[in-house]
Amino acid sequence: MKLRLVVERDPDTKRWAAFFPELPGCASAGDTEEEAIHNAKEALELWFEPAPVTLPAGAKVLEVALT
Repeated sequence: MKLRLVVERDPDTKRWAAFFPELPGCASAGDTEEEAIHNAKEALELWFEPAPVTLPAGAKVLEVALT
C-alpha cells in the first residue's frame, strides 16, 4: 500500500508541514523538509496503531494486510 504525503513550507513560520490527504488529521511538521517527513512517518505509525475495543461474545478479531 502506498500513500501520498504532501510536504510544503510555510513562508510565515519558515517550517515544513506534512500531511496524508487520505488520512484526515494524520499530519506533522518540522524545521526542515527531512524532519517533517520523518515526523509524518511517525504520525502514520501512530495512526494505524490498534485501539482497544470491547467486543461481544463470539466476535473475532482478524488482522489484514494490504499488498
